[in-house]
Amino acid sequence: MNNFICGYKDLLSSTKQYHLWLMLAWVEIRQRYARSKIGPFWLTLSMGILVTALGIVYGTLFEAKLSEYLPMLAIGYVFWTFISNSINEGCNTYIASGNYLKQIPLNRGVFVLQTLYRNIIILAHNFVIVLVVLIIFQYNVINHLHFFIAGFIILCINLLWMITILSILCARFRDLPQIVVSFLQVIFYITPILFKREMLSKFPLLIDLNPFAHLIEIVRSPLLGETAPMLSWLVCIAMAVIGSAISIWFHGRYRARIPYWV
Repeated sequence: MNNFICGYKDLLSSTKQYHLWLMLAWVEIRQRYARSKIGPFWLTLSMGILVTALGIVYGTLFEAKLSEYLPMLAIGYVFWTFISNSINEGCNTYIASGNYLKQIPLNRGVFVLQTLYRNIIILAHNFVIVLVVLIIFQYNVINHLHFFIAGFIILCINLLWMITILSILCARFRDLPQIVVSFLQVIFYITPILFKREMLSKFPLLIDLNPFAHLIEIVRSPLLGETAPMLSWLVCIAMAVIGSAISIWFHGRYRARIPYWV
């Protein structure tokens, strides 16, 4: 219980230092694209080209209507990029912040929040593609907008506890980031991003037992004017509650050791 309370206090104090992790995230993005004319919008441009190419190629292979397939692909791929980048960068959260940890007494959760917020900023740039596609194909998202907002909040909570746990584990075990990258590459191909859920109707467990499929579903379905399956909502909410509780305890248990590991 003491570990849970310590972890909770650290993470709560970190959220109150929002001016710090907001600034660190923004400064890091500016450093990445220093002297660039369009900055992070290079990501938007490359993502737009990739989504268009994949939409035309796979839409033709699957004999799907472009007006249905391209929005599904664009939303799924943009949010998968957000999820995978958040997790991959989360693995290196404390490793990359080693200089701060060794010199300044900061709450550890500041760096976790920095990682998530940095990827939310990048998502905002890539989300332009989703908006363009939805406007072109005249999708009405207003009626389901509240479901999208709720789904996005639940998605961020799940990513937050994943980053919290993985950042500590990867600081201790340096081979783990490569394992996570390989794992996500495999998961990508069994998550309904390039294909529709119905195409794997013969193997429903590949979808039902894939938590990333449910995370994608609760943000994609509302944008397509559809209702996400109740199973997806229940799985994602359960993951958020249980995962958050475990990550708070884990954070409280090992946060003091992080500077020695990095």
